[in-house]
Amino acid sequence: MAESTETSSRGGLGQGPGRLLVMLYGVFTVAAASRSVYQLIAQFDEAPLAYVLSAVSAVVYAFITVSLVRGGEGARKAAMVCCGAELLGVLTVGTWTLADPSAFPDQTVWSDYGMGYLFIPIFLPVTGLIWLRRARRAA
Repeated sequence: MAESTETSSRGGLGQGPGRLLVMLYGVFTVAAASRSVYQLIAQFDEAPLAYVLSAVSAVVYAFITVSLVRGGEGARKAAMVCCGAELLGVLTVGTWTLADPSAFPDQTVWSDYGMGYLFIPIFLPVTGLIWLRRARRAA
């Protein structure tokens, strides 16, 4: 009982529609982390930049997931910064992979704006930013 009171007093970022965001960010954390760990260990020489970027995306996804679950104004602000950085990363890497495909011999999570992941990586930070902005208004 005390836990649910604490969660609701913290802002409930992972409540209601926020649960879908928590689930998606959790899935993307596991997917990007497991893929990048394998690639960094077994294939690092093939495309180091792509594999490091996939690892960075996994860290960003994990941080956003934890922030959404934790809730509260501080976590909301941190998640907003990370969602903004994620969006910037997707736009930068997506544009870079289209402009110079040879720069990335292998795909990253953010390559081609997340095409390999059904474009979810481009929509996820936008949705996250919208949700976090609404959560600020509701608080």
